[in-house]
Amino acid sequence: MNNKKILLAAIAAVVLAAVISFAAVEGIIHVPEKILMAARWLAIASLIYYGFLKRSLTTTILISMVIGVEIGLDFPVFSQNLKVLSQLFLRLIKCIIAPLLFGTLVYGIAGHSNIKQVGRMGWKSILYFEIVTTLALFIGLAAINLSKAGVGIVLPHVEHTDELPTNKQTITDIILHIFPENIAKSIYDGAVLEIVVFSILFGIGLAMVDEKHKRPMLNFVESLSEVMFKFTSIIMYFAPVAVCAAIAYTVGHMGLGVLVNLLKLLLTLYAALFFFLLCVLFPIALLVKVPIKKFVQAIVEPVSIAFATTSSESALPKAMKAMEHIGVPRKIVSFVMPMGYSFNLDGTTLYLSLASIFVAQAAGIDLPLSTQLLMVFTLMLTSKGVAGVPRASLVILLGTLSSFNLPVEPVFIILGIDELMDMARTSVNVIGNCLATVVIAKWEGEFVENTGI
Repeated sequence: MNNKKILLAAIAAVVLAAVISFAAVEGIIHVPEKILMAARWLAIASLIYYGFLKRSLTTTILISMVIGVEIGLDFPVFSQNLKVLSQLFLRLIKCIIAPLLFGTLVYGIAGHSNIKQVGRMGWKSILYFEIVTTLALFIGLAAINLSKAGVGIVLPHVEHTDELPTNKQTITDIILHIFPENIAKSIYDGAVLEIVVFSILFGIGLAMVDEKHKRPMLNFVESLSEVMFKFTSIIMYFAPVAVCAAIAYTVGHMGLGVLVNLLKLLLTLYAALFFFLLCVLFPIALLVKVPIKKFVQAIVEPVSIAFATTSSESALPKAMKAMEHIGVPRKIVSFVMPMGYSFNLDGTTLYLSLASIFVAQAAGIDLPLSTQLLMVFTLMLTSKGVAGVPRASLVILLGTLSSFNLPVEPVFIILGIDELMDMARTSVNVIGNCLATVVIAKWEGEFVENTGI
């Protein structure tokens, strides 16, 4: 039996086990729980066998997600102890980000000494980001107005608001956040945009000095980039364990029952994100003649990591390497993708417009279209300050609610399923940024498709 037949058989076994379990829960059939659990684990064992034969990191990550769901369902108490594994993975990834961005950006700028191209890529990237994120905002606005997912919701009684971030972000804060006051502090805080700005200015400065002083630093940053990519490869061996742990914790902590209670809101977000992928990103990919099949194959792994960890940062090193592998020059990848992590979070911006109107609906406040549009244009500015880390969007959401005098109590409803919502929007963030690198490379006429993939 070849690998494809084994995969189909394994998937069929998992689906059959899931259907039987669902039928048993609904009382359609009567099967002892221990037998159901054994059937599910046997089905998963067939997936593990396929993964052993395939020996692919992407396949292993996808299988680990299925295992994580099962662990969370069968051992909910134990699964709460697994969160530390996903947190460990995120800490390792975050320690890579600053040196990786510094090395790749500085070498990309100073190594080619084409300052005009840097400026050209800058305005092209900003223009592209603004158009795409604006479309995402309006799609989110349309989706929530069509579904009216917040109408009729009974608000929970709120006694403590400690778990909500309270620091409202003003336009001044966003502007100041772009420029670093202390690069060591920026690295400590994980401020990606500040690190990017410092690296760009450092690269331009390095490009302007004479060859005698430039060459030693260029050799250093080139070596630094290569070492950090190898460092990433080592950490990625731990990714399946971290992904399994993250999914197990989420399912064990929340259960699958939460999907029933807030299904309408979840479906609204997922449908809106799917519409955005299908009707915005896919046409863009066709327009610029992106090799769709190779692109999808390249992004499966980073998107899977982002989905499970709910962190765009966790997928950044792998996504950069994947885009470089399919034909985007490193100098473009290292410039466009980090910028996208502050200016092009498509999934997050869509979510913010959707969530803002949801809060108004849940509070029984009928916002006129003019106010909704004003809210969207406000988000066009404030959403550019969202960091690529879990829950950062809550800061922007609460700031927007405060600006329009909307209550914060409905945010507790969103918090209940925010983990599940974050999985989807973070995945779209990664897809959008990967596509952006290809678009800018095509626009610059420097995309060289890797035919060896």
